[in-house]
Amino acid sequence: MAGSTVRQDFTGAQKAAVLMLAMGEEHCSRLFTMMHEDEIKEVSSAMSQLGQVRAEMVESLCQQFADSMGTSGSLVGNFESTERLLRKSLPRDRVSQIMDEIRGPAGRTMWDKLGNVNEAVLANYLKNEYPQTVAVVLSKVRADHAARVLSLLPESFALEVVMRMLRMESIQRDVLDGVERTLRAEFMSNLARSTRRDAHEMMADIFNNLDRQAETRFLAALEERNRESAERIKALMFTFDDLGRLTASSLQVLLRNVDKEKLPLALKGASERLREMFLKCLSERAGKMLLEDIESLGPVKLRDVDEAQAAIVLAAKELAQSGELDIGGSKDEEMID
Repeated sequence: MAGSTVRQDFTGAQKAAVLMLAMGEEHCSRLFTMMHEDEIKEVSSAMSQLGQVRAEMVESLCQQFADSMGTSGSLVGNFESTERLLRKSLPRDRVSQIMDEIRGPAGRTMWDKLGNVNEAVLANYLKNEYPQTVAVVLSKVRADHAARVLSLLPESFALEVVMRMLRMESIQRDVLDGVERTLRAEFMSNLARSTRRDAHEMMADIFNNLDRQAETRFLAALEERNRESAERIKALMFTFDDLGRLTASSLQVLLRNVDKEKLPLALKGASERLREMFLKCLSERAGKMLLEDIESLGPVKLRDVDEAQAAIVLAAKELAQSGELDIGGSKDEEMID
């Protein structure tokens, strides 16, 4: 009805509950399947406590929803627009905390997010916490992730955590809330700030995944528009040729982890020096077999070589991220045999 207004004390969950009930069981159940468990609990709890809602209130709420969707046109949701909206109603420090958490690891809940944090990073933080706190955290993340974190903690400390976990029964809500608050305020916000990526780093990663012709074309065009940015991106890019800066031990780690079918094709388009570096890290028999595989390929498409080299570079980056090899160093450094 035109003269009706939605109750001002309706929460977002209550409004959602009314709308979903008005849609009927079939549509309501479909929406529930798209929600996270925490959202289902919040909305269903609101449903159970709604009591009787007058027909004009339901109509007004539906009309308000339709009007807001109809007048907004297309919607664009991003970090910047979200931050602007939050600043209209929340203190600046609270907005910064929320945005840091959003920009942090993916996941709807704190425990989902922790499950996406590198285990070495999480272990490095948890080793300075109380064993009971660590026990609570590890009891809430996936078992495989908890196992990897536990194995990285100091042995005596890890054993103490295990003992606390064995003695743990149901975790009181206020204890869990306290741990979540600490993680959100101290760990997640710092993690989000420390891992926020520079735009040039992001573009270097994108350029690394272009084929050679596209990469050359974009870099040449960028040099004309902004030489400084082009030089920064080139310095940050890690290419197949940069594998020549790896130590022999790092190359051996890489060789154990790459797709053996892609290696001959990748080395087919490599410099003689880089090919020799790979061969030196293999046994005489394995090196001879690799050379035979390279020679048996015959003429190959440049695109296929680029794809094979990109796959090996990606493997090197993933190994570096997990701490298994080091791809650091200056591009101007030369390896000394």
